[in-house]
Amino acid sequence: MGGELAWRVRSGVLEPLEDRFAEVLICSLQCYDAQVRRRLAPLLRRHRMALLTAPAVAALLLLFWSAAYGDAQYVLYKDASQPVEARVKDLLGRMTLAEKIGQMTQIERKVASPDVLRDNFIGSLLSGGGSVPRLQATAADWMSMITDYQKACLSTRLGIPMIYGIDAVHGHNNVYGATIFPHNVALGATRQVHSRLQIASPACVCSLGKDPALVKRIGAATALEVRATGIQYAFAPCIAVCRDPRWGRCYESYSEDHRIVQAMTELIPGLQGDVPANFTSGMPYVAGKNKVAACAKHFVGDGGTQNGINENNTIIDKQGLMSIHMPAYFDSLRKGVSTVMISYSSWNGVKMHANHNLITNFLKGRLNFKGFTISDWEGIDRITSPAGSNYSYSVQAGVLAGIDMIMVPNNYQSFISILTGHVNSGIVPLSRIDDAVTRILRVKFTMGLFENPMPDATLADQLGKQEHRDLAREAVRKSLVLLKNGKPGDAPLLPLPKKAAKILVAGSHADNLGYQCGGWTIEWQGDTGRITIGTTILDAVKAAVDPSTTVVFAENPDADFVKNGGFAYAIVAVGEHPYTETQGDSLNLTIPDPGPSTIQTVCGAVKCATVLISGRPVVIQPFLGAMDALVAAWLPGTEGQGVTDVLFGDYGFTGKLPRTWFKSVDQLPMNYGDAHYDPLFPLGYGLTTKGKGH
Repeated sequence: MGGELAWRVRSGVLEPLEDRFAEVLICSLQCYDAQVRRRLAPLLRRHRMALLTAPAVAALLLLFWSAAYGDAQYVLYKDASQPVEARVKDLLGRMTLAEKIGQMTQIERKVASPDVLRDNFIGSLLSGGGSVPRLQATAADWMSMITDYQKACLSTRLGIPMIYGIDAVHGHNNVYGATIFPHNVALGATRQVHSRLQIASPACVCSLGKDPALVKRIGAATALEVRATGIQYAFAPCIAVCRDPRWGRCYESYSEDHRIVQAMTELIPGLQGDVPANFTSGMPYVAGKNKVAACAKHFVGDGGTQNGINENNTIIDKQGLMSIHMPAYFDSLRKGVSTVMISYSSWNGVKMHANHNLITNFLKGRLNFKGFTISDWEGIDRITSPAGSNYSYSVQAGVLAGIDMIMVPNNYQSFISILTGHVNSGIVPLSRIDDAVTRILRVKFTMGLFENPMPDATLADQLGKQEHRDLAREAVRKSLVLLKNGKPGDAPLLPLPKKAAKILVAGSHADNLGYQCGGWTIEWQGDTGRITIGTTILDAVKAAVDPSTTVVFAENPDADFVKNGGFAYAIVAVGEHPYTETQGDSLNLTIPDPGPSTIQTVCGAVKCATVLISGRPVVIQPFLGAMDALVAAWLPGTEGQGVTDVLFGDYGFTGKLPRTWFKSVDQLPMNYGDAHYDPLFPLGYGLTTKGKGH
């Protein structure tokens, strides 16, 4: 080839190029990447000499150079400067059916592996309650696991990152050492509702928030702790309007009043960030790598099931559904919620997971929701009764109803195979698949997942950080509702004096962090004992009182011990044991033994303040007379000092009931405004005290 010439273009004119540079040119083309090699290698082998000597062939090479190099070097969907919709369209157009259905599939981490993710093009993973990398896993453990999964997803042909979801419903509650905030019912109590007149007034929502930023700040702290483990998606908030406390998920509801629930959708901009000016309602929005995608759930009417039975039938007319259960979704969409989870429950006999009219026509059509809908855990299985009895039909019905991402934690092979068959046979049109994948990709592009797919190790110190624990402590003290303070004719018992010779702390819930946190904590159903890092009520009492005060703890003392103990007063902490979902359904709503006997024994012998730990109103009227003071503390989480902050008067009681407190379960369901409304304590009730300088 000595002395022979190749050619190049300069300013549109072909010029001779020395042959040694031609060799470099050919080598660079051959070695640039696999896509270029596949497209150009045959041409380079057949026409190498001609390429070096013929200007015409050199020009042809330039065309190939432009095409091959351009496609390899510039791919529109990978360009962050391009509009999201253009990136979605470009990527969708490159995808095979298998890649599309993979994006629609969310699997549990327990059945995941790099090979499973790669081979099935899986679009999402999740941790169910208690599903963790190892016991007491650190932020680094979580990040390492998610990094391995994400690398597998990025190694696929198109490199679409997965999105990892988790039930961070009161803080990052699956993770050891995370800050556990009060459950939603408690946060509903932090809203100031001063009178029945305000409740009845449409203007009520304007006066609901003494501290409207509290729940938003909790959302922001939760987002940081979730990101501290490399996770990008929280299945929160639950915006159910619980109309019957017998429901086992009632503590996941902020209130029986939809206006309080609407106000609490401020958790969404906390999790996701504030939407920009001129934002279009219904579009998904996540502000960046320090925020997470949120999930409004469970669409719709989950809190209104008959007799409060979980996953049951909500019997209500359309006006009732729209006026009670739907309004919080309007607020959620205005705030850019990225995803909506569909409810297990039915509406007038129609399973929500198969309700095309509400999911596709109303949520996506009328409300213009552009994020993605997601099923609940094995939710499509339960379209049939018994669950899973006709899985092929369930896949068909769920996808055609408008569910975009299917939570198939374990049975992903069957789901993928059946849905593929439905598309190939025309049962499910490809347009429905394309709509689902468009929505999933839209969320992923919007949240910057393609640019920042990997965990950020610099966020690891956000997990359980003191600033977040201080916020949780603040939330606890603002959520406590003082229901009684002093027997008739007696002076108020609260606030309690910190300085006393000897005091008694009693009750099953006084020194039990697991009971204090409730369900959805470390394990799906919650647990008992020191299940994570936190401060029990007993710990908090010991830290709060004067050093000279002797604190005696007896979980269930006998009467003689109390009578002869010389106690100045007693704090009794009793309540419900942890539960979640159906396991929490209760027709009697009684306090488990020995709670009632502990109240009677202690309060019958010494002045006592009862701290009730529960996810809902429970039967207390038979014991109310024995108590000197009663505090509804709900499920306060890990920061027990929030309770003692108010018991001892450093802060005043300000919480107001987010739920009606019944006299008897025979009255249920009973909500404010009902004709038979005759409560023990009405919605919005709560005594107040003044704090010491706070």
